[in-house]
Amino acid sequence: MSNAEPNSPSLFNVVTIQAESAGPRLIVLGAVHGNELCGPRAIERVLAEFGSGKLTLQRGSVSFVPITNQKAYERGQREGDRNLNRNLGLTQHPQDFEDRIANALCPLLGQHDVLLDLHSFHSPGEPFAMLGPANNTGTLQPFALAAQEEALAVRLGPRRLVEGWLETYAEGVAARVKRAEQSDDPRTARARLLNTDPRYGIGTTEYMRSVGGMAITLECGQHDDPSGPNVAHGAILNTMAHLGMIDVSAPAPRTDIEVLRLIHVTDRLNPGDTFAKPWASFDPVQAGELIGHRHDGTVVAAQGDGFIVFPNTKAMPGNEWFYFARRSDRSLNLD
Repeated sequence: MSNAEPNSPSLFNVVTIQAESAGPRLIVLGAVHGNELCGPRAIERVLAEFGSGKLTLQRGSVSFVPITNQKAYERGQREGDRNLNRNLGLTQHPQDFEDRIANALCPLLGQHDVLLDLHSFHSPGEPFAMLGPANNTGTLQPFALAAQEEALAVRLGPRRLVEGWLETYAEGVAARVKRAEQSDDPRTARARLLNTDPRYGIGTTEYMRSVGGMAITLECGQHDDPSGPNVAHGAILNTMAHLGMIDVSAPAPRTDIEVLRLIHVTDRLNPGDTFAKPWASFDPVQAGELIGHRHDGTVVAAQGDGFIVFPNTKAMPGNEWFYFARRSDRSLNLD
């Protein structure tokens, strides 16, 4: 699939495998962020296994997008012009390369039932999956497939699940709006527009749920962890087996699942904001523990007992520096 402008990167290529028998319509994405390579490597491996006959699709269809953001991938960086996994939606007048990707990607997502989006993260840490909300009829992210999504998440491989994404972003957006109102720096106008957009927290999985599907973001470990592609490959196979798409025994659910809930995001405000130590995702913290300092010396401390998630020493000012999470009391469906 491509409708790129002359001399610009292609949008993305899609490889679809269709079985004779009807069944689930699965889509697997890699390199939504261009420097996260576990997805492309795992998808290449699965496609080779289909090509050699090691794998055969028994029912339904599976679409693979090995490199979703070609521009960012070719540059070896997270973004092309901006973060594709924020503000994801159809745009009548595209402003950047990611807007054009979204205009092709969103209709493609809408043609499927299940999304597995493969990612990795900056700091050291254990693989985990991002889970959607419980069933609800609210305005932020109404959802009716929580039981099905939970049943898939506990079979992907990692033991840790994290929820609370959009609620955390609602809080983060409110803080960014307040800061934007107090700033008149024209150099950050585009960034402020995106970061204060109410849709800022909507990425691939949130969009997929909004059009009637279910979706999991799988964070396969640190970017350079050599086991990351294996985590991603196992998750693809487990997903297809769980959905009854391949002739492989369905995986059993993990019984040692830990669920955490994001409750707060702290943005980096200045290049001089620094961490007190090299934090890793899911490092435990105690209430009042020193996490870092603002450029003016102001202390940034843990707001309670919990865990630090996605600490990013390279965060751009105005963007997410780290998250705070606590244990969740959510009861999961294992069937």
